[in-house]
Formats: sequence, structure tokens, C-alpha cells
Amino acid sequence: MEIKITTFTETKVAALEHKGPLELVNDSVKTFIEWRKASGLSPLLTSKIFGIAYDNPDTTAPEAFRFDICGSVLANVPENPQGVINKTIPGGRCAVARHLGAHERLGETATYLYRQWLPDSGEQLRDFPLFFHYLNLKTDTPDHELITDIYLPLLG
Repeated sequence: MEIKITTFTETKVAALEHKGPLELVNDSVKTFIEWRKASGLSPLLTSKIFGIAYDNPDTTAPEAFRFDICGSVLANVPENPQGVINKTIPGGRCAVARHLGAHERLGETATYLYRQWLPDSGEQLRDFPLFFHYLNLKTDTPDHELITDIYLPLLG
């Protein structure tokens, strides 16, 4: 697997915080899409789509699992019935792995980054969780054509 070191540019995002079983993340995604359509603040064609993984679903109790569904924004997000809030993905050095294929297999690439690449790299983690940049959408793309960049924030 090819891992690149890059500098991620700080990105302001609208975020919907999911807490609960991984299997219910898609329900939260639907709520985020509702907000997106109603607000117009994170246009589908021009904003970037991210997911921030605070926990490993394999080692976290389902009710404690946390994951943010995010879309880049230029303006602040006003209060809204969906509960979407303002957050920032900080800029800085990151290791990036490109995952090709189904989102259900993203954990395999993330595990490789943490368990194989990181110990051999000499790098140290920064205080921000792993995050995903979805380059195309599951709703418009067959699973085998999905492209997701996985960012692992590093010190330095």
C-alpha cells in the first residue's frame, strides 16, 4: 500500500456528530443530507465530504462509538433542527492512504496505517483523530469504484 506524507490545509466544516452503533451511521448521513439540502451551505458539487473517526468500532462499545459526518463550508453554520454544528479539521502533516472500494472495508486500510505503517515509519501521531475524505459518493458510485483518502495526522 502506498502511503504519502502531505500537508493538509485547515478546513472549516459543518459537522453532524453521530454517537451510537456503526450500523446507524447511515441514518445520521441522511440527516446531514437533509441539512445540506435545506441550508445550501455545503453544496454537493463544490464542497468536500469528510468523516472524522474518533473511535475504532472494533474496540469501542456500540453505544459509545463516535463519528462526525462533515462537509466543507465557507460560512458559519447557524442553529438548525438537524443539529449540524461548526468544526474545523486542523491543518498539518498527515500520512495519506488511498482506499479503493467499499466503505465497509475502510477499517482494513485504517488498521494497516496504525498497526503496520506507523510503527515502521518513525512518525508520531498528532492530537487529532484519523479522518476520511470521500472523493466520490456512495449514493452515485458502485462500491468497487469508490475512492476514499484516509488521513492520519502526524506531528511536525
